[in-house]
Amino acid sequence: MIQLKSYLNVIDNTGALVAECIRTLNNTKVARVGDEIVVAVKKARSVSDSSLSSTAASKIRKGDVRRALIVRTKSPIARPDGSNIRFDDNACILLNNQKQPLGTRILGLVAADIKAKGWNKVVSLAPKVV
Repeated sequence: MIQLKSYLNVIDNTGALVAECIRTLNNTKVARVGDEIVVAVKKARSVSDSSLSSTAASKIRKGDVRRALIVRTKSPIARPDGSNIRFDDNACILLNNQKQPLGTRILGLVAADIKAKGWNKVVSLAPKVV
């Protein structure tokens, strides 16, 4: 579960590295995997360090406020079959205004619960779904 002021790793190729949750968009105080949140970028790659050809990489800077999708959490996720799964970190990907991923690649695992919530584009970009 992600609360306000939680720090998340950004695992796409937009240039952001760390983001802080500043608002949940589901009318609760916490957000879970597959929920959309508003984040402030706390750490980003500098433009000179960015060897990526993506135009999104040059747009993201420290202090930007963007929407994001939670793809991994440290707190356990209960599955319908009774099993629990949890990850080593909290992670998100940045979204644009049309609720599409801002980056062109996802650089890590994502939870399978995202597919059940209708984020098929994110699942197709991910290298592995757990």
